[in-house]
Amino acid sequence: MTRVKRGNVARKHRNKILNLAKGFRGAHSVLFRTANQQIIKSLRYAYRDRARKKRDFRKLWIARINAASRQNNISYSQLINQLKTSNILLNRKILAQIALLDGPVFSQIVMESNS
Repeated sequence: MTRVKRGNVARKHRNKILNLAKGFRGAHSVLFRTANQQIIKSLRYAYRDRARKKRDFRKLWIARINAASRQNNISYSQLINQLKTSNILLNRKILAQIALLDGPVFSQIVMESNS
């Protein structure tokens, strides 16, 4: 069997991993083995946190809407129910932005949902 010299391919692979590890602290950006482990871990975190980010933002929007709706003497769940029954199609992200940036408009939306 002939000998396979992987010099070029192996170097390209190692450099690719080390380039991905730029900015990591200590040996994690210098040594191939630790950099490789850290890259695998960071990609796993990135995959997990893409789903978690959506969850966290939804929780934030709900908290903001709840705070603003309680200033208008209505609970969050009642507000969402009234918005759906009165066929006002605003998602939680937009409602949270309105509640945060424009309180009078949010109060007007609450009044519209009551009627």
